[in-house]
This record gives sequence, C-alpha cells and structure tokens, in this order.
Amino acid sequence: MKEIETVLAIDPSLRSTGYAMLRDGGSQGISCLQFGTIRNAPVVRLSGCLLSIRQKISQLIAEYSPSSLAVEAIIYVQSHRTAISMGAARGAAILAAAECGLPIYEYAPRKVKQAVVGRGAAAKHQVAFMIRARLGLTETPPEDAADAIAIGLSHFQTRSAFLSLKQPHPSI
Repeated sequence: MKEIETVLAIDPSLRSTGYAMLRDGGSQGISCLQFGTIRNAPVVRLSGCLLSIRQKISQLIAEYSPSSLAVEAIIYVQSHRTAISMGAARGAAILAAAECGLPIYEYAPRKVKQAVVGRGAAAKHQVAFMIRARLGLTETPPEDAADAIAIGLSHFQTRSAFLSLKQPHPSI
C-alpha cells in the first residue's frame, strides 16, 4: 500500500513566490490542498521580502505538516540581479523548511515543464492549463502558483520512480 505524503512546493521569486500544498493520497490520487502567491510590493526592501516569504512558508508548514519541501532549482538567467534576488527568495523558503527539519528536493524548471506538459520549453499559461486539467481544479491557478503545483507534481513523479527502483530520493 502506498504511503500518503504531503509536499509543500515553492516557485521562488522575490516579489511573487508561488506555493502549493499537494497530497498524494495513494489510491485516491494527488490533490491540491491549497495554492497561492506570496506577494511583496515593489516598495518593500529585500530584507522585508525575505522575511515575508519565510514567515508564510513557516505558517504553511505549521498548518499542514508536510513531509517535504519541493523547490525550483536555480536557473541560469541573463540578469545577475534577477539570479541573486531569486536565489535569496529560494533561500528564505529553504530556511523555513530546514528549521522544521523537512527534507528539501529541487527540480529544474525544464524538467518540471517536461513532466507536466510534455515539453521543457512550455509557456507559463500551458503549465497552468495542464495543472487545472490534471487535478480537476475549478479555476486556473495564477501562473506562479501553477508553477509551484507543477513542481509538486514533479516531486511525486520523481519519488515514484525512485521508489520503483528501490533507491533513495536525493535531497539537498
């Protein structure tokens, strides 16, 4: 019998971090318990944004008691400024999970899109559409939340593959 698992999935961004709480209920399939976006206004300083992200992630962990955190891996962008701010947001989310002792798994954006849409270069609206269809949601999630849901689905797919091979799923 398959073990029930809950994962908190994060699509990190300084101003718009997507999050999703997903549960793999075994024979009942995967369900989305909650999703949303942590918004930080442009006037909020970097330190305030990081604190906001960490606090919301900590709150979600306390409320749902997930067994792990799945987060988007560092991506290579043309702007160093974007890479640094995304890395900082990612760090705030990872810190919140680490403080609670959660194992942390990372997934490359192209692999996530490949797993959910079937194409690694899929557009954000394609990911959101497929998420809604796959989970039978009544509304299309905002793009950042849809990306987080996709990361969570990728986590469950990857975990299943490692379980079938009887290998440990590597965390960071």
